Amino acid sequence: MSQPVRGSATFEQDVRSMFSAISQRYSLFDHVSTLGGDFVWRPRALWTVDRMLGRAPQRVLDLGCGPGDLTYLLAHHYPSARVVGADFTRAMVVLGEGARHRRASRERVGFGVADALHLPFRTATFDLVTSAFLLRNLTDLSAGFREMARVLRPGGVLLALDITEPSPAGYRNFFHAYFDRMMPLLGSAFGNEAAYRYLSDSLRHFPPREQVRQKVAAAGLADAHCDPQWFGIVTGFLGRKPA
Repeated sequence: MSQPVRGSATFEQDVRSMFSAISQRYSLFDHVSTLGGDFVWRPRALWTVDRMLGRAPQRVLDLGCGPGDLTYLLAHHYPSARVVGADFTRAMVVLGEGARHRRASRERVGFGVADALHLPFRTATFDLVTSAFLLRNLTDLSAGFREMARVLRPGGVLLALDITEPSPAGYRNFFHAYFDRMMPLLGSAFGNEAAYRYLSDSLRHFPPREQVRQKVAAAGLADAHCDPQWFGIVTGFLGRKPA
């Protein structure tokens, strides 16, 4: 499979095909390639969300849900919430649905295919909208944030977690040595070097933190700010819909 080329006429379809091809091993690769960091980043980000919400959400949307790692974590973290996992790759949605029988929260979790730029939900539907490692795959980041803001209820919170450039310069060199070189090698060991080379290359097209934060604010969300973790390797972009 060839690597998706940003800006090409087939980019979105190529990305969808890529994620379909790697869906079965996607979670395992995340755990291995991040050295277990993904087990920490998601729960840590939810602590920040809790402080912003001030109350337990009743309806939650997890965009770009993949096989449902964050989706089920949300259902566990918020035991009274109904959680929807949405992804534009059907193979990922199927994996999420397939895990329902193993989860105590299965009655409160549902999955569906959806495009983050054209969400099939009514305005002001959710108390919390989340995503993990979705932003770098969007062809129009501003439009994505506007859609996320649209489906939030007044007072609702947005959390968008993604890989970002580390802040300390010395650490940045180590990060790129690993992310740019080791990730594709690991991808090759997992059977798809092109897909994981795309994942590392996508960081080069991702705007700096402050520009992303400004896009969150421009979507109409208040208190837009960044929440970096692990020296900035991962950043949560957050905002609240005005009440």
